[in-house]
Parts: sequence; C-alpha cells; structure tokens
Amino acid sequence: MPTDFPRRIVCLTEETTETLYRLGEGGRVVGVSGYTVRPREARQKPRVSAFTSARFDAILELRPDLVLTFSDLQADITRELARRGATVFNFNQRSLEEIFAMMQTLARLVGAAERGAALEAELRAGLAAIAASAAGFPFRPRVLFEEWKDPLITGILWVEELIELAGGQPVFPELRHQQAAAGRIVEPAAVIARDPEVIIASWCGQKVNKAAIRNRPGWGELAAVRAGHVYEIKSTYILQPGPAALTEGVRQLHAILARVAGVAVPAALLPEEKSDPELAAAAGALGPAPTMVPPCATA
Repeated sequence: MPTDFPRRIVCLTEETTETLYRLGEGGRVVGVSGYTVRPREARQKPRVSAFTSARFDAILELRPDLVLTFSDLQADITRELARRGATVFNFNQRSLEEIFAMMQTLARLVGAAERGAALEAELRAGLAAIAASAAGFPFRPRVLFEEWKDPLITGILWVEELIELAGGQPVFPELRHQQAAAGRIVEPAAVIARDPEVIIASWCGQKVNKAAIRNRPGWGELAAVRAGHVYEIKSTYILQPGPAALTEGVRQLHAILARVAGVAVPAALLPEEKSDPELAAAAGALGPAPTMVPPCATA
C-alpha cells in the first residue's frame, strides 16, 4: 500500500465506502456510517456517525488522515471536523456524471487512478446493457418515484436519470434538478393529473407501506394502482449516489419497468439482491405480469 496517500479513511456515507472496496482499497477504511450496508464486510468497521450527526471523539480516536463527507447535509459535520484539525473532503454528487466524477476523484486520492478508470468502464458497460434492453420495450411507462411519503417527495436527479435509462419516463421531470428535498415536494392531487403507470417507492430508512399509497384519496383510479404496479426498492440500492445505484438500483428499476411493459429481462441483467416480493415471485423471468395498454400518441 503506497504511503504517500491517505491510509486511514473514515467514510461518513455508504457510497464512498463501497467505492473504496470496489477499488480494492477497503483496507484503508477505518470507520464508517452507522447506516452502512454495502459491502457486507464493511459492517465490521467501527460505526462513528449517523447521517446528520457524528461522534467526533470516536472519529478522531481512529486517527484518520482523511474523512469523507457528503453535501450540505453534512456541512456541520464537515465544519466541526475541520475545526478539530481533521482533513475532510466533502463530495456533492447529484447526477450520474457527478457520481462517476466522485469515484474517479476518490480513486486518485488513494493512488488507484487506473483501477478507477477500469471501474468506471465496467459500470458504464452495465448501464449501456440496461439501456439496450430498455430500447426493446413496446412503450416507456410513466413513473412516479416516491422518495418520501409525507410530504410526498419525488426523485432526485440521479434517480430520475436511471429511471429513463431503465426504460421509464418520470412524471415530474421538471423537479429533478432541485437538490434539496423541499424543492421536490408535490401534492398528492398533482400525481392524479400525471396518472403514473407505475409507482416506485423508496422511503429512506423505512419499509414502504403499499396499502397506504394505494389508499390515498383519489389514487385508486391511478393506472398504476388499478394494474397493481406499486413497488418498493430499498433505499440502500437507489438513494446512495454511488456504485449501488449504478448496479443493483438500476437493475431493480429495469426489472420493475420490464414487468409493467410486459417484457422479459435478460438473465444477465436481473437483480442480484433481495427485491420487491412481487418481482422475486417472478423467479428469473420477471416478464409478462399484469400488462399495460400502451399510451396513445396524445397522452
């Protein structure tokens, strides 16, 4: 291990942890967020933070030569660590291209630029395969991605980009560039006007209650609800702006959208982790289930 790069790294969000492991540099990670799920072996590292709070003394006791944080949501943590003398790098990726830029920057920070380039090529090839599969859909279902329930918050930019890549069309595309969740709040009544054909929910840190979604006033008439197309993707797979979203997250999106469109998913593109039970029940085909009628040209 080179000695002129950071050797003791604390990652306060999961995506940088997973990136380092994907680069073969998991040995540099000495502390992680309490919400870390991927990769499994990282769960054995000391857990020193939540998402918007941190145990500063515990972090400093690990003698890190680099702490990685994320966005304005961890600005206070970043500031306090810097005040206490730690070296901190704050990422702020919100789009697919920014996710790739984060991974390349992190690869250079640990002296693994070539492996970073190889990882990027691998992930881009995976996305291209998903896009090629989605190109065969007979239609692109209208998608409501629900990031939170009350207030109702739609998907952030990288999620909406992945939905399009996986074969869908988001119903609130005008909100995707709003970085703060408050800018992506919509009224439930506004959803009725957009009439999504599929609802995909990922409530950060909470199990999705599909019955509560279906029983919202007026939502029983939505195309998605009438056809039974309400699904969950766990937040660890889709709401982390890193490798998880570009692999398992987009695979689950694609599997859901293929099912709505009545198309089978190539075996090589099937989800690898536990997915929505309705998808798991399709056991390897994830093909024709309740089929939608393609929308007319004026929809």
